Amino acid sequence: MKSSCTFAAIVKKFQILYLLYFLYLPLAVSAAPPDAPSVVVIQNATILTVSHGTIERGSILIKDGKIAEVGQTVNAPKDAQVIDAAGQFVIPGIIDCHSHIAAESINEGSVSVSSMVNMTEILNPDDIDIYRDLAGGVTSANILHGSANSIGGQTLVIKLRWGQPAAKLPFEGALPGIKFALGENVKRSNFSIPGQPKRYPATRMGVEETIRGAFIEARDYKKAWEDFDKRSAAGGKNLIAPRRDLRLEPLVEVLEGKRYVHSHCYREDEILMLLRVAKEFGFKVRTFQHVLEGYKVADELAAAGVGASTFSDWWAYKVEAYDAIPYNAALMTRRGVVVSINSDSAEEATHLNQEAAKSMKFGGLSHDEALKMVTLNPAMQLGIDKRVGTIDVGKDADLAIYNHDPLSAYAVVQKTIIDGRVYFDRQRDIAERSEREKEKKALIDKLKKSAEKKPEDKKPDATAPSGQKPAEKKPEVKKPEEKKPGEKPKPPQSTAAGPAAADVCSGGAL
Repeated sequence: MKSSCTFAAIVKKFQILYLLYFLYLPLAVSAAPPDAPSVVVIQNATILTVSHGTIERGSILIKDGKIAEVGQTVNAPKDAQVIDAAGQFVIPGIIDCHSHIAAESINEGSVSVSSMVNMTEILNPDDIDIYRDLAGGVTSANILHGSANSIGGQTLVIKLRWGQPAAKLPFEGALPGIKFALGENVKRSNFSIPGQPKRYPATRMGVEETIRGAFIEARDYKKAWEDFDKRSAAGGKNLIAPRRDLRLEPLVEVLEGKRYVHSHCYREDEILMLLRVAKEFGFKVRTFQHVLEGYKVADELAAAGVGASTFSDWWAYKVEAYDAIPYNAALMTRRGVVVSINSDSAEEATHLNQEAAKSMKFGGLSHDEALKMVTLNPAMQLGIDKRVGTIDVGKDADLAIYNHDPLSAYAVVQKTIIDGRVYFDRQRDIAERSEREKEKKALIDKLKKSAEKKPEDKKPDATAPSGQKPAEKKPEVKKPEEKKPGEKPKPPQSTAAGPAAADVCSGGAL
């Protein structure tokens, strides 16, 4: 059967897909970050320092990306760039302790222990969610592997430096992490492939033993290397080093305190289970993520020094979330647990300030306690609180400026600053929208024109009678062609597509 698909048609489809991709992006959003002036002063603002109260009509002096001075008056040089924040509020940049933005992949679900994979290697600096979260005041985020594994992939903390290459996103000096997970996602209650056997583990018992078994291997692997290094240092000859195991090396780092454990969980029984396993092998869980039944075991969490990174009020979206309550964050806080409010969603991250404010209604936390849940507390959980999380001299100039109190439902981010550089400016974004629409319209017009087929652009069909235009031919009605006496039929000519193009088309969608 002759293929109706041509090479030109294939190219046209790719062009359409390419253009449509860009029509869904905010076209005028700068691909390159703006230049950062060496000195910036934010003045006339209400400054919520988080660490030492509120400064009315205060100023912040920024030099080379660091906070140099904070107070009602600062010594700013004449050449400093001035941001007049009169009537506005400045807070430390929001930190999301549970995010999946800027990642090309999330889950390596083929095995239950996938500690060898690393989110650092699949960062996507062009993910538009980076820009959208900047518009919500987020400056740093903990990029986690998914929750399909008892022990998942390696995680990292990034700064939302929109326009920078992937190598510039990681938060310099932040301790790396690893994602654990417990419960339904790991035992595949919500996932199965007909005709294929279920992957182990299939129960919460199996999840516990999977984690325990992996750390037994890691402990033995660690000892093997220690023995080898000891014998090498003593001058041993003809030694053979242990075989490297990329799956176990991150777990050895956990045992040595060089890598944080962030564990997805819901129920109190599985929370206590992982605490027991951690105690058995001598490592600490840095944070429990989601931890919707954390209020039931808050004393145990506080005693273990474990942070809780939770939702504000998500509930009943699956069976193990049925006991979730909106008072969870406040109850854990009152028992001495360091609590943060996370997103687990690129959209949720755009209003984490309001999610934190819910703890004032549900649990009666103070304004400062609520604000800490998206600034200082997640910074402490990620081990970056010496650099971010509060507005103090010497810390990174990662800030968010709002037009109202940031815990108000009416608060809208005006500017988001990272390392002293403005990465999001609402006024600039609004001003560029008309140009953005013009560019979008131009692309749509170009797309429409490219789809139009002009008769003069088409080559005549070799099978058509002489003088007949292609547009006049009706393939569905085939009339016998009159032949002159003695004239031989013309041989059929090959299409421009060739066999390869026909194969592609017969294979379905591109």
